[in-house]
Amino acid sequence: MKISQDWIREYVAVDLPRQELVDRLTMIGWVPETVEEKDGDLILDLETYANRPDTLGHLGVARELGALLRLPLLEKDWPVAELDEETAAVADVQIAAEALCPRYCGLVVRGVPVGPSPEWMRRRLEAVGLRPINNIVDVSNYVLFATGQPLHTFDFGRIGGGRIVVREAKRGETLVDLDGRTLALEPGMLVIADESRPVALAGIIGGQASGISESTRDVFIESACFDPIGIRKTAKKLGLATDASYRFERGADIGFAPQGARMAASLLTQMGGRASRGLIDCYPRPPKALRVRLRLRRVAELLGVVVPEEFVVDVLGRLGFRLEPAAHHAWRVDVPTFRVDVSREADLVEEVARFYGYDRIPPRVTPVDSFPLAANRSRERLARIRQALLGQGFDEVINWSFADPEREAAAAGGRTPVAIQNPFSNRASVMRTTLLPGLVENAAWNLNRGLEGVHVFETGNVYYWVDEKKHREDLHLGLLSTGLRPGAGPSGAPAEADFFTVKGAVEAALEALRFDPVVFEERDHPSFEPGSALAVLYRGQAVGFVGTLRAAFTAGASVERPVIAGEIDLSALFGKTPRPFEFVPVPKFPGVVRDFSFLVDRAVPYGDAARILGRLDQPLLEGFELVDRFAGPPVPEGRVSLTIRLRFRHPQRTLVAGEVDKAAQEIIGHLKAALDIQLREGIN
Repeated sequence: MKISQDWIREYVAVDLPRQELVDRLTMIGWVPETVEEKDGDLILDLETYANRPDTLGHLGVARELGALLRLPLLEKDWPVAELDEETAAVADVQIAAEALCPRYCGLVVRGVPVGPSPEWMRRRLEAVGLRPINNIVDVSNYVLFATGQPLHTFDFGRIGGGRIVVREAKRGETLVDLDGRTLALEPGMLVIADESRPVALAGIIGGQASGISESTRDVFIESACFDPIGIRKTAKKLGLATDASYRFERGADIGFAPQGARMAASLLTQMGGRASRGLIDCYPRPPKALRVRLRLRRVAELLGVVVPEEFVVDVLGRLGFRLEPAAHHAWRVDVPTFRVDVSREADLVEEVARFYGYDRIPPRVTPVDSFPLAANRSRERLARIRQALLGQGFDEVINWSFADPEREAAAAGGRTPVAIQNPFSNRASVMRTTLLPGLVENAAWNLNRGLEGVHVFETGNVYYWVDEKKHREDLHLGLLSTGLRPGAGPSGAPAEADFFTVKGAVEAALEALRFDPVVFEERDHPSFEPGSALAVLYRGQAVGFVGTLRAAFTAGASVERPVIAGEIDLSALFGKTPRPFEFVPVPKFPGVVRDFSFLVDRAVPYGDAARILGRLDQPLLEGFELVDRFAGPPVPEGRVSLTIRLRFRHPQRTLVAGEVDKAAQEIIGHLKAALDIQLREGIN
């Protein structure tokens, strides 16, 4: 960016020797790549930065110099000679693409005689490397290099119907630009159009059809703000690069657009024109002013040096920021619209550092205060689940969250999947609603490669629509077991995985989290074989299912053997409160163990017996567990045999046999009364 010292003096009364000016600019980060004298003026080619579009004009550089030298910016009036007619009465502006054009301002200047620019303006433009063309074009270039605000001037007499429409290009439209090139436009490219055709490529280049010529008398001044990403994409697509696109790509000052239009109108009226009354300012959705918190303590932490509070307030104020005290040594800072690079506290600290002087910051590592990380309860619980399941002989797997819609339908989970807008494959075009298809694929892959048994689990999110407008993302646990499991001990024979393999793993995982024991209830589920599924209930709420997967489901993944699986909704479970941790001292006295076998109706689950035992007020009963469940001869049809182990202990002395017998009989009596059970006797 070429900067003229004489032009800078229009904004700030700087009067420094050449070398001192170069050194001062360098100290605040603006390094002149070249320095030359031209017709008594000093021209500096400054190295500018992509995130500082405010310095792509003399006003922005003057603001930096003024802050450095403690000099105020010079105010300049821009009077406009106006007509009686209102601008809105002669021109109509509509924004049809607000996302690509958040603000558009315009004025009409009538009776402008097209001719050479004044000598002072030609000298300014030539100093920064521009070739003067005519007074109307030169005015837009002057405002651009003076303030960094790109403008465009249209021959208003060649704008159909006096109507300006800011819209996206239509498929098949073309535009002949000012350089005579025919541009093929595409949807997504922003154009300035009249009532029938595009007349300019917004923020990049104008069209010949509305360009300034010797016959031009009335001029429409455009001063707008366009989306940087949209301008960048269009310029790259068409292979164009202009002074306007260079600035819009980096972010124009949305707050300066009206002032840019008035400045151009003032210059044109000084050349003989008269402006319409009232500025058209289309600003559909003004953004909320950006406010950033700044703490003096944070300045010291990041810079490693204590900066005086007065200096912080003074330098930021001179740079255009407005500070409002918020607390002791802290401020709420309003960021001006021309500073698009400032969005957080560290950015403000950087501004303080530039003007305080990097040479005054000590070259040492800034001390950092350590702080404890907040506990992640969910992560801790998942770690316990992993440890418990690994101890049960399961291996952890991680599958894609993208899923095949056909596999999702085969799983029959009953949930509506969330479709992906741009999937990389038709087989991964929705988000998974269940973990089971992925686990079945894991089983198929390993079984097809000679593995005799697959026992895996996964923790991950599932996604589904709750209704037409709302979707959910829940954390689930999935388990799968099929094939042979290693036997117990070094000489134990492998055994086929069964339903109890997965059921026991679920119980072990939840026990590791100190949740109350879950209850299993027979309940059909579309993913499992009829009559071979159990609902997992926690405090009466269904949180998952375990059972044998439907053969049609597993056969679709080329798994021909029975597959036992389960899925638990951890999001629902983690919302519950587990049992508090209890410390129990090591027992000093021996305990007594008694095993009892009961005959019970086949429809009565062990969970019913466990609930009754858990509620008994029997001080000697320390604990209990199921040892065996057996059905078949010689047990009568319709009945099952449950072997329950009861553990007795007295905290202060050794038990005697009579006490244990009496306590056991009381417990058996309660079970008989509640469940109509029969103590198993005389069955061989």
